[in-house]
Amino acid sequence: MTEDDIKALRQDPDGLISYEYLANNIDSITADELDSLTENMINVDKNGQFLASAARYLQAIDPERFAQAIRSLAAATIDKDREHRYLPDLMISLYGEDYMHKAPQLVLTDNNFRRIFKRLYPKSDSL
Repeated sequence: MTEDDIKALRQDPDGLISYEYLANNIDSITADELDSLTENMINVDKNGQFLASAARYLQAIDPERFAQAIRSLAAATIDKDREHRYLPDLMISLYGEDYMHKAPQLVLTDNNFRRIFKRLYPKSDSL
């Protein structure tokens, strides 16, 4: 990242600038830069929109390489998406269309899955 990039990212009002930087530079971004972008998005995205988009994007690109960033972005999305606008699509993107079939196991092994599931299905007694 250049100094100009860093200055622009520090002025990011909602996470969009950070998300665009991530998407436009995915092939050359370093682990430290990804950590900085993730932290910046978590700090500025008030409703989870760009956090969820970034998690979904990284999941589609390389879920193993970006696993830590995906977990951090998803956890922050869960905290910030109070109206559950982004959680349903995030759930499908991270766990697949058939996540309900895998839910009993995922609830036991994946904290983000458990948290999203509880928010989307608060009265579910199936798990």
